[in-house]
This record gives sequence, C-alpha cells and structure tokens, in this order.
Amino acid sequence: MDINKLAFLDTFKISDGSGLMGAILVTDSDTKPIEFRVTAPIRPTNFQKTLYGDVLLEHILVELISLPLLNAINQEIDLIIVKDPFFLGANNKQGVRIIRVFNEEDGQHKSSQVCEKFLSNGNGKGKIFVSTLKKFESELESIVEKLLPLTENRYLLEPFERLKLACEQVHLQKTNE
Repeated sequence: MDINKLAFLDTFKISDGSGLMGAILVTDSDTKPIEFRVTAPIRPTNFQKTLYGDVLLEHILVELISLPLLNAINQEIDLIIVKDPFFLGANNKQGVRIIRVFNEEDGQHKSSQVCEKFLSNGNGKGKIFVSTLKKFESELESIVEKLLPLTENRYLLEPFERLKLACEQVHLQKTNE
C-alpha cells in the first residue's frame, strides 16, 4: 500500500459552546487539498447526554462524524489521520486504517487498547508519534515506514490547523446568512 491520498479528520467546537462540527480534508501525499467536507453542527440534547453518559463523545465522533464524512467523500483514500483518540473506534466500522498523530504536548492516550510508535521529528517542529488500536498493531510499523518520506517535507499536524480555520470560516458563513 502506497500512501497517495490522506484524509485528515477532526472536530471543531462551536465558539458559543452549543455543539460540535466534524470535518475531513482529503489531500495528496504532499498534503495539497483535494476534497473537503464538513458536518452540520451536532448538538446533543440533555436527554442524550443522560442516556449516553461517558460514551457520548465517542458515539458522536465515530457514528455521527467519521462514518458519515467517510461515506460522503468521493476520493479513494489510503490512510485516515486523526488527533482525537476516540476516532480510532471507527477502525472497527470501515476498511481504511485510521491512525492518531500527536506531538509531545498532546500526550499519550492512557489506554491499554492503543499501540504507539515514534514517527519523526516533525520536520524540525518537535517529535511526532502515531498510535492505533492494539488490534491493528501489526500494521503500524508498515504505515510508519510509508509515512516517513512524507514527514521529511511535511508536518503532519499542520493540516489540522487548516481544518480548524476552514471550519471556523464555514461556521461564520452559516451564522452570517
């Protein structure tokens, strides 16, 4: 598997605290944008918060954000990159591997379900790590090898900044209509 198309998947908290938007940015291997999709704001009710309890955020990220966005994109992607470890749960629900990319500031995920590996020095911007569910640990080494050439020229956390700014712009456009 070569990595020709990446998908960066993340969430954006609406500034007034009323909800959460999900977004996906599909790029080529140079992280140039190919496709962008965003969800409508997701605003759980108090009743849903009561019923779901501690699993609400994971439910939102996997069932209401990642799966609909992955089904909506037109591109065939080779790898999905996320920052939030809850997105890793979507690995069990679709066929394209999802990995979490994080730096030392983001910290490790304290779960026995997750396997982590050092990826690179992040193009001079600090250490970059990747993780996935233990279930897919055997695939992580191969993914890291294929990502290494990419990280020589690109900082894998930078597209998440673009996603955040794009979501802010989408939200502002919708609120100004």
